[in-house]
Amino acid sequence: MDSSVPSPSPEPRPRRRDRHGRGMRGPVAPPQVPMSVSRSQTFHDLVQASVERLERRWPQLAEVDFMVTDVPSEAEDTVPLGRAVSAVKGQPAQIFVYRRPVEIRAKSRDERALLVHEVVVEQVADLLGLSPESVDPRYGQD
Repeated sequence: MDSSVPSPSPEPRPRRRDRHGRGMRGPVAPPQVPMSVSRSQTFHDLVQASVERLERRWPQLAEVDFMVTDVPSEAEDTVPLGRAVSAVKGQPAQIFVYRRPVEIRAKSRDERALLVHEVVVEQVADLLGLSPESVDPRYGQD
């Protein structure tokens, strides 16, 4: 029997394999492997480790906000590695660590960790009105 009405085409099926016949691909590395951690997250972890190390000696740092930003917002003659902002009414003190300038100056992961700690110590010292050596006795010795 000839029908003048075309039959409706079936709905496309979801693709279960790629064009080479392989199955769907998963992530390159599982989340627990360090390869899957971004550079910015690794940097943030370095700052957090440095802050935790200092908070044992200076418990008042728990009230300070530590921020990681890529670059400073204001253009200056020299590029700073960090900045401390004193507390104002209703807002806690803040310490900024600038990720890109620190990464550019450090050649290896170990150098980056040392430089991050030095920047955090210097900014905490500036905020507390102390010398960096009194904030962390090992400052400058690493």
